[in-house]
Amino acid sequence: EHDVLFAGPGERIVLRHVATDRALFARGAVRAAIWASTQSAGEYSMLDVLGL
Repeated sequence: EHDVLFAGPGERIVLRHVATDRALFARGAVRAAIWASTQSAGEYSMLDVLGL
């Protein structure tokens, strides 16, 4: 569970992410592994994996 909080005087906005199924993370891990298998040796981030 992750929360992002935006707060000001007298107010706040909370954005919450709740994962209800761990398969979600497994799909991302498999996607990253497949991507990594096509790359040359080096240092990469998830920004590279996602093409951002």
